[in-house]
Amino acid sequence: MKKIRRIFRFFLVVFLIFGFTYPAGAASYEGYNYSWDEKVNPGPIPYLPIEIIDGQKLNIGSFQSPEDLHITEQGEIYILDSGNNRIVHLDSDWNLIQEIKEFKNGSKMDTFRNPNGIFVESNGNIYVADTGNERVVELSSEGILIRKIEKPESEILRSNFTYRPIKISVDRVGRIYIVSQGVFDGIMEFDRDGQFTGFIGINPVQFSVSDLFWKQISTKEQRKRMNAFIPIEFNNLDVDEEGFIYVTTADDKSEEPISRLNPSGIDILKRRDHNSPKGDLEVAYTGSKKGQSTIVDVSIDKNGIYNILDAKRGRIFTYDKDGSLMYQFGEIGEKFGDAKTPVAIDTLNNDIVLLDKGLNQVTVFKPTRYGAFIRDAVVNADLGEEEKSSSAWKEVLKLNNNLEQAHIGIGKSYLRKGENYEAMMSFQQGMNQELYSKAYSRYRQSMIWDNFGILATSILVGIVLLAIGIHAIRAHLSTEPGVIRMGLYTTIHPFKGFWDLKYEKKGKQWFTVFIIALLTITYILKAKYAGFIVNPLVGEDVKAFDEFKYILISFFLWCVSNWSLTTLMNGEGKFKEIVMVTGYSLLPVLITQILLIFFSHIVTLDEMAFYHVINTIGFIWSAGLLFVGIMTIHQYTPGKTVVTILLTFVVMAIIIFLALLIFSLAQQMLVFGSTLYREISFRLMEG
Repeated sequence: MKKIRRIFRFFLVVFLIFGFTYPAGAASYEGYNYSWDEKVNPGPIPYLPIEIIDGQKLNIGSFQSPEDLHITEQGEIYILDSGNNRIVHLDSDWNLIQEIKEFKNGSKMDTFRNPNGIFVESNGNIYVADTGNERVVELSSEGILIRKIEKPESEILRSNFTYRPIKISVDRVGRIYIVSQGVFDGIMEFDRDGQFTGFIGINPVQFSVSDLFWKQISTKEQRKRMNAFIPIEFNNLDVDEEGFIYVTTADDKSEEPISRLNPSGIDILKRRDHNSPKGDLEVAYTGSKKGQSTIVDVSIDKNGIYNILDAKRGRIFTYDKDGSLMYQFGEIGEKFGDAKTPVAIDTLNNDIVLLDKGLNQVTVFKPTRYGAFIRDAVVNADLGEEEKSSSAWKEVLKLNNNLEQAHIGIGKSYLRKGENYEAMMSFQQGMNQELYSKAYSRYRQSMIWDNFGILATSILVGIVLLAIGIHAIRAHLSTEPGVIRMGLYTTIHPFKGFWDLKYEKKGKQWFTVFIIALLTITYILKAKYAGFIVNPLVGEDVKAFDEFKYILISFFLWCVSNWSLTTLMNGEGKFKEIVMVTGYSLLPVLITQILLIFFSHIVTLDEMAFYHVINTIGFIWSAGLLFVGIMTIHQYTPGKTVVTILLTFVVMAIIIFLALLIFSLAQQMLVFGSTLYREISFRLMEG
């Protein structure tokens, strides 16, 4: 039987190495990754189940509710078979080495009682979180008792403190970290002699604004019945080679269910602005598996890659050091390789091992070509092997061109080689604005130095031509007091301009229509052709009618609301004057938006403050013009103008509410009429 198993494994490895793909339907779950905007992108499956290990196969009797497993650097596997109160020790080929069911404690034999956690040091010493006996037991590799770590005595512990260790880990210098059930103070830390030294790390208190509001207005008796605002307890941990502690939280409401704690207990886990490590990002809010992932375990390998286990959906998510999702796989189900109640994960070489408490078994997952290439790319990038990493990412793109991380990986390789333009294009495909900005900054600098003479001459010529153009325009406008001059004059001299618009009849309605049309076109161009730093969706399809519709509706809703309100407040402005004032006031916004389209192509992320300043100036300028215009045409005082503008927004909200209400009633009437028609038709057919 063992020979057959080894032969099977040999051919499977050959099958994977030489690039054959798995047949369709080999797994019951679908592969996917997440895009920059947290949308699901289908992809190949990175890992597939190849073997299931249980007690019957090992000829030691069935597992009973196993709770934890640990795989050493040498590849030895330790399974904590909690229901049978034993440790099952296997070699890397899944052959039984020993069972530890009892150990000598003084003059008597002792046993475990519902143990929940296990950790094995590099020297072979075994640590067991013996939950039922409220202690931690340290055994030698042969199962001989070394010591017990029982409830500590300390002034920092609460009087009602309960000591029920459920998970345990030990760093390279012998510090012991214990997660105790019901403890909200953080992880318990013991020195190498087993002396309690304090708590490390604490989850922040989780509550919503609504919870806080109701708690403030509730009576004393109601507050007693409410849940207290207390920190969320940790449920698992692992220590990496640098001594940092990865901890997980099972609360599916937590936005940060995985943390990396430094010796001071501060979370230093790298997170991207989007796609933060927390399992599934796109989730359902109804059904039996609603809400965010429930993370119950974390496992780190020597390359800094870490896996987290989602017990709710049976999925394993793998992240690199930067917190980027590499891939996910697994599912709750009844097919081969599916899980029922997954509780623990660990890695064996490049394989991932899943312990299932519900099915009383261990499932071994092996990487497919897709998963192996992604892992090789990440590992080689971490080792500085840029060519190997880039080559692996290119193989990944052949299998899944939608994987943004692959484009980013290739872009990093280009960036290190000084190929800045190629790096920019790769980062744009990978939707990474930060790295794109870095590559563009270098590209822009090199372009300036390489073409400094041409650039300086062009700037000088441009300044001269601009000065000549401005002089010509000013001379023309001074002799031809036309509509355009009136618009520009009003922008700079609003009091005189809007006075002339109303009383000298110098305003033109067609110019207002021209401004609105040009503003709509500008926003369409901005949405489609703005720089990638400003608009990551550059090049996407833009619906021109929608842009026009939103601007036009907002414009006339403001005009109608202001006119209907000022009619009741003795305003002297006519509707067409309100329309013209509003249109002329938008001229600064139009000018700044045109400038911003060009500016967006030369700005980096570090210079975005200038972009936002220009944008803000345009809107503030237009708001000031609108204020002066409304005050002038209605002949209001400044205070009354402010009140009028605020009330105009209120009227706009009321109109929107009534429109939605009428739309809803009309929709219900149509549904009622349709139902009535079908019922009458059915009755007539029966008759």
